Amino acid sequence: MRILVAEDDPVAREMLTKALSSFGYDVECASDGNEALEIVRTGRVRLVVSDWEMPGMTGLELTKAIRGGVSGYIYIILLTSRDGSESTVEALSAGADDFMTKPFNPAELSVRVRAGARVLALETRDVTIFALAKLAESRDPETGAHLERVQRYARVLAEHLSQHPKYRDKIDAEYVQLIYNTSPLHDIGKVAIPDCVLLKPGRLTDREFDIMKTHTLHGASTLEAALRENPGARFLEVARDIAISHHEQWNGSGYPHGLKEADIPLCGRIIALADVYDALVSKRVYKEAFTHDIARSIIVDDSGKHFDPDVVDAFTANEQTFIEIADRYRDDADADAA
Repeated sequence: MRILVAEDDPVAREMLTKALSSFGYDVECASDGNEALEIVRTGRVRLVVSDWEMPGMTGLELTKAIRGGVSGYIYIILLTSRDGSESTVEALSAGADDFMTKPFNPAELSVRVRAGARVLALETRDVTIFALAKLAESRDPETGAHLERVQRYARVLAEHLSQHPKYRDKIDAEYVQLIYNTSPLHDIGKVAIPDCVLLKPGRLTDREFDIMKTHTLHGASTLEAALRENPGARFLEVARDIAISHHEQWNGSGYPHGLKEADIPLCGRIIALADVYDALVSKRVYKEAFTHDIARSIIVDDSGKHFDPDVVDAFTANEQTFIEIADRYRDDADADAA
């Protein structure tokens, strides 16, 4: 990983460079905030260690500039001789991720940089998840922005349910983020479905539909294999549960295992509604896009049958948000039809 050191004092800059290099990082240097900002904008660095007090543009101003105008997440550690909680609050409020007093302790610097690297690795993981899901989905030219919409529908539902007394001990901010990040993998198993079935222009025969249904098993087995190599990886557990259960139905008539009610993982019950709603309001070769009102009627009628009633209640409480998401991420074909 390449780290940018922004420090106007040449002695301090050299000490930081030597310390970070000894930890195995590539280091780039800037002598003031303006120079540092230009380097950040090139995309060469993901982590910045900056002095607070610099001529031209201070470290605090640099932090605000990065947060306000640089794409991609940059992890920022501010160094200062200031002390006290007020300075810490000011730095973190400006958007800094961490804060260290000068003179710096090399061992402490190493720990804090490693913490930043872990955060950046998580972001890279999430980008990779989405890229792999989009690659799998690219085999089906009809799906458009399906993943983006389902992600956002699922987050809305999970956030609403987190306020429900029944789910407060199950759904926290981390769970909501996991639902959002892993939902794109719900149909990852479709990579194993033959083109003659996946790309068929029209409705499937019973035999073809049986083949299509195996995408849940293929997806779950793939994610389970990854989980065996990374035991305890929560995001893989949630992704596996979504892949295997998002076509199960509340009354037990779904697939692949005919699970009922609370036996269906909560994440699967959430994605089930998000996925069906998106299919209803999107154009397909075998159907036109339904209006929101028609989709709503279908989903409400299926409360307690196809869908978890609590998830349906979360949907009806957030209808306007669903409409806005559908409109914002509308596919070209749907936009033309509208």
